[in-house]
Amino acid sequence: MADTVLQTEGGSGGIVIDDDWPGYSLELFSYPAHYAGDLECVVVPHGVIMDRTERLARDIMDDLGDHDIVVLCVLKGGYQFCADLVDKIKVLSCSSDRTIPMRVHFIRLKSYLNDQSTEDLHILGAEDLSFLQGKNVLIVEGIIGTGKTLKALLKHVEAFKPKMIKVAGLLVKRVPHNTAQLPHYIGFEIPNRFVVGYALDYNEYFRDLNHICVISESGKMKYKI
Repeated sequence: MADTVLQTEGGSGGIVIDDDWPGYSLELFSYPAHYAGDLECVVVPHGVIMDRTERLARDIMDDLGDHDIVVLCVLKGGYQFCADLVDKIKVLSCSSDRTIPMRVHFIRLKSYLNDQSTEDLHILGAEDLSFLQGKNVLIVEGIIGTGKTLKALLKHVEAFKPKMIKVAGLLVKRVPHNTAQLPHYIGFEIPNRFVVGYALDYNEYFRDLNHICVISESGKMKYKI
Protein backbone atom coordinates (compact mmCIF):
# COMPACT_ATOMS: atom_id res chain seq x y z
CA MET A 1 0.00 0.00 0.00
CA ALA A 2 1.37 3.40 -0.98
CA ASP A 3 1.82 6.06 1.66
CA THR A 4 -1.03 8.47 2.28
CA VAL A 5 -0.79 11.70 0.31
CA LEU A 6 -1.60 14.55 2.72
CA GLN A 7 -2.53 17.55 0.64
CA THR A 8 -2.91 20.65 2.79
CA GLU A 9 -1.00 23.28 0.87
CA GLY A 10 -1.36 25.24 -2.33
CA GLY A 11 -5.15 25.38 -2.37
CA SER A 12 -7.62 28.18 -1.97
CA GLY A 13 -6.29 30.91 0.33
CA GLY A 14 -8.83 32.32 2.73
CA ILE A 15 -10.31 35.80 2.99
CA VAL A 16 -8.13 37.61 5.53
CA ILE A 17 -9.88 39.57 8.27
CA ASP A 18 -7.40 41.97 9.84
CA ASP A 19 -6.67 42.10 13.56
CA ASP A 20 -7.97 45.67 13.81
CA TRP A 21 -11.25 44.90 12.03
CA PRO A 22 -13.97 46.10 14.45
CA GLY A 23 -16.66 43.90 12.93
CA TYR A 24 -20.18 44.87 11.99
CA SER A 25 -22.62 46.39 14.45
CA LEU A 26 -25.17 43.92 15.78
CA GLU A 27 -27.86 46.48 15.01
CA LEU A 28 -27.39 45.82 11.28
CA PHE A 29 -28.46 42.17 11.55
CA SER A 30 -31.17 39.94 12.92
CA TYR A 31 -30.16 37.48 15.63
CA PRO A 32 -31.93 35.62 18.47
CA ALA A 33 -33.18 38.01 21.16
CA HIS A 34 -32.05 35.63 23.90
CA TYR A 35 -28.44 36.53 23.03
CA ALA A 36 -28.92 40.25 23.60
CA GLY A 37 -25.88 41.52 25.51
CA ASP A 38 -23.94 38.31 24.90
CA LEU A 39 -22.21 39.39 21.69
CA GLU A 40 -19.76 42.14 20.73
CA CYS A 41 -20.07 42.24 16.95
CA VAL A 42 -20.67 40.28 13.77
CA VAL A 43 -17.40 39.13 12.19
CA VAL A 44 -18.77 37.23 9.19
CA PRO A 45 -22.43 37.64 8.19
CA HIS A 46 -24.34 34.53 7.15
CA GLY A 47 -24.68 35.63 3.53
CA VAL A 48 -20.92 36.06 3.18
CA ILE A 49 -20.38 32.60 4.67
CA MET A 50 -22.69 31.10 2.07
CA ASP A 51 -21.03 32.92 -0.84
CA ARG A 52 -17.57 31.84 0.33
CA THR A 53 -18.76 28.25 0.84
CA GLU A 54 -20.04 28.18 -2.74
CA ARG A 55 -16.62 29.25 -4.00
CA LEU A 56 -14.91 26.57 -1.92
CA ALA A 57 -17.29 24.01 -3.40
CA ARG A 58 -16.23 25.11 -6.88
CA ASP A 59 -12.56 24.80 -5.93
CA ILE A 60 -13.17 21.30 -4.58
CA MET A 61 -15.06 20.37 -7.75
CA ASP A 62 -12.15 21.63 -9.87
CA ASP A 63 -9.64 19.58 -7.86
CA LEU A 64 -11.61 16.43 -7.09
CA GLY A 65 -14.28 16.24 -9.77
CA ASP A 66 -14.97 12.68 -10.97
CA HIS A 67 -13.21 11.19 -7.92
CA ASP A 68 -15.11 9.31 -5.23
CA ILE A 69 -14.53 10.96 -1.84
CA VAL A 70 -15.39 10.31 1.78
CA VAL A 71 -16.32 13.52 3.59
CA LEU A 72 -15.28 13.34 7.23
CA CYS A 73 -17.38 15.92 9.09
CA VAL A 74 -15.95 17.07 12.41
CA LEU A 75 -18.73 17.59 14.94
CA LYS A 76 -20.12 19.55 16.46
CA GLY A 77 -18.74 22.85 15.24
CA GLY A 78 -18.29 21.75 11.65
CA TYR A 79 -21.74 20.33 10.98
CA GLN A 80 -23.34 23.45 9.47
CA PHE A 81 -20.36 24.25 7.26
CA CYS A 82 -20.18 20.62 6.15
CA ALA A 83 -23.90 20.44 5.37
CA ASP A 84 -23.82 23.64 3.30
CA LEU A 85 -20.57 22.66 1.55
CA VAL A 86 -21.93 19.23 0.60
CA ASP A 87 -25.19 20.78 -0.63
CA LYS A 88 -23.30 23.19 -2.89
CA ILE A 89 -21.11 20.40 -4.25
CA LYS A 90 -24.28 18.40 -5.01
CA VAL A 91 -25.73 21.37 -6.92
CA LEU A 92 -22.54 21.65 -8.96
CA SER A 93 -22.61 17.91 -9.65
CA CYS A 94 -26.09 18.32 -11.16
CA SER A 95 -25.30 21.37 -13.26
CA SER A 96 -21.88 20.61 -14.75
CA ASP A 97 -20.19 17.88 -16.77
CA ARG A 98 -18.23 16.78 -13.71
CA THR A 99 -19.48 15.10 -10.57
CA ILE A 100 -18.20 14.03 -7.15
CA PRO A 101 -19.71 10.85 -5.68
CA MET A 102 -19.67 11.43 -1.91
CA ARG A 103 -20.15 9.52 1.29
CA VAL A 104 -20.34 11.42 4.55
CA HIS A 105 -19.12 10.14 7.90
CA PHE A 106 -19.31 11.99 11.21
CA ILE A 107 -16.82 12.13 14.05
CA ARG A 108 -16.84 14.29 17.13
CA LEU A 109 -13.89 16.11 18.68
CA LYS A 110 -13.96 17.87 22.03
CA SER A 111 -11.04 19.82 23.47
CA TYR A 112 -12.52 23.09 24.85
CA LEU A 113 -13.58 24.02 28.36
CA ASN A 114 -15.22 27.45 28.37
CA ASP A 115 -12.99 29.49 25.99
CA GLN A 116 -9.76 27.56 26.58
CA SER A 117 -8.40 24.67 24.53
CA THR A 118 -7.29 21.80 26.75
CA GLU A 119 -4.81 18.99 26.23
CA ASP A 120 -7.61 16.48 26.84
CA LEU A 121 -8.77 15.61 23.32
CA HIS A 122 -11.62 13.17 22.82
CA ILE A 123 -12.31 11.62 19.39
CA LEU A 124 -15.72 9.95 19.24
CA GLY A 125 -17.00 7.92 16.30
CA ALA A 126 -13.51 7.39 14.92
CA GLU A 127 -12.56 4.16 16.67
CA ASP A 128 -12.71 2.16 13.42
CA LEU A 129 -12.17 4.06 10.19
CA SER A 130 -10.89 1.05 8.28
CA PHE A 131 -13.32 1.86 5.46
CA LEU A 132 -11.05 4.84 4.63
CA GLN A 133 -8.28 2.57 3.39
CA GLY A 134 -7.42 3.50 -0.18
CA LYS A 135 -10.05 6.26 -0.26
CA ASN A 136 -9.87 9.99 -1.01
CA VAL A 137 -10.78 11.80 2.21
CA LEU A 138 -11.97 15.37 2.69
CA ILE A 139 -11.94 16.44 6.34
CA VAL A 140 -14.35 19.31 6.99
CA GLU A 141 -13.68 21.40 10.11
CA GLY A 142 -15.49 24.50 11.37
CA ILE A 143 -12.55 26.28 12.99
CA ILE A 144 -8.82 25.67 13.39
CA GLY A 145 -6.94 27.43 16.17
CA THR A 146 -3.63 26.11 17.49
CA GLY A 147 -3.84 23.22 15.07
CA LYS A 148 -3.26 20.63 17.81
CA THR A 149 -6.70 19.08 17.36
CA LEU A 150 -6.34 18.86 13.59
CA LYS A 151 -2.84 17.41 13.92
CA ALA A 152 -4.12 14.68 16.24
CA LEU A 153 -7.02 13.92 13.91
CA LEU A 154 -4.77 13.72 10.84
CA LYS A 155 -2.46 11.30 12.64
CA HIS A 156 -5.45 9.17 13.59
CA VAL A 157 -6.90 9.15 10.07
CA GLU A 158 -3.53 8.45 8.42
CA ALA A 159 -3.27 5.25 10.46
CA PHE A 160 -6.11 3.80 8.35
CA LYS A 161 -4.10 4.35 5.12
CA PRO A 162 -6.40 6.48 2.96
CA LYS A 163 -5.18 7.26 -0.56
CA MET A 164 -5.32 11.04 -0.06
CA ILE A 165 -6.38 13.52 2.59
CA LYS A 166 -7.48 17.10 2.02
CA VAL A 167 -8.79 19.49 4.65
CA ALA A 168 -11.44 22.20 4.34
CA GLY A 169 -11.65 24.68 7.21
CA LEU A 170 -14.21 27.47 7.36
CA LEU A 171 -12.16 29.52 9.82
CA VAL A 172 -8.44 29.57 10.58
CA LYS A 173 -7.56 31.61 13.63
CA ARG A 174 -4.27 33.50 13.84
CA VAL A 175 -2.81 32.38 17.15
CA PRO A 176 0.72 32.81 18.56
CA HIS A 177 3.22 30.06 17.78
CA ASN A 178 0.89 28.22 15.42
CA THR A 179 3.04 25.85 13.38
CA ALA A 180 0.19 23.71 12.09
CA GLN A 181 -0.27 23.05 8.40
CA LEU A 182 -2.99 25.15 6.84
CA PRO A 183 -6.04 23.47 5.32
CA HIS A 184 -6.07 23.16 1.56
CA TYR A 185 -9.41 25.00 1.43
CA ILE A 186 -9.84 27.98 3.77
CA GLY A 187 -12.92 30.12 4.17
CA PHE A 188 -11.67 32.96 6.33
CA GLU A 189 -8.52 33.77 8.28
CA ILE A 190 -9.59 35.58 11.45
CA PRO A 191 -7.99 37.32 14.45
CA ASN A 192 -7.35 35.45 17.69
CA ARG A 193 -10.76 36.16 19.23
CA PHE A 194 -13.33 33.69 20.52
CA VAL A 195 -16.10 33.45 17.95
CA VAL A 196 -19.47 31.71 18.04
CA GLY A 197 -22.36 31.07 15.70
CA TYR A 198 -22.96 29.02 12.56
CA ALA A 199 -22.69 25.86 14.74
CA LEU A 200 -19.65 27.15 16.68
CA ASP A 201 -20.46 27.15 20.38
CA TYR A 202 -19.48 28.33 23.80
CA ASN A 203 -20.43 25.49 26.18
CA GLU A 204 -23.14 24.37 23.70
CA TYR A 205 -24.73 27.82 23.39
CA PHE A 206 -24.82 29.97 20.21
CA ARG A 207 -25.10 27.09 17.74
CA ASP A 208 -28.48 28.56 16.76
CA LEU A 209 -26.87 31.83 15.64
CA ASN A 210 -26.59 32.25 11.85
CA HIS A 211 -23.74 34.77 11.79
CA ILE A 212 -20.21 34.30 13.11
CA CYS A 213 -19.83 36.71 16.02
CA VAL A 214 -17.43 37.61 18.80
CA ILE A 215 -18.79 36.63 22.20
CA SER A 216 -18.76 39.37 24.85
CA GLU A 217 -17.15 39.05 28.26
CA SER A 218 -20.60 39.16 29.85
CA GLY A 219 -21.66 36.36 27.52
CA LYS A 220 -18.70 34.26 28.65
CA MET A 221 -19.61 34.79 32.30
CA LYS A 222 -23.29 34.07 31.68
CA TYR A 223 -22.66 30.65 30.11
CA LYS A 224 -19.48 29.66 31.95
CA ILE A 225 -19.39 26.22 33.57
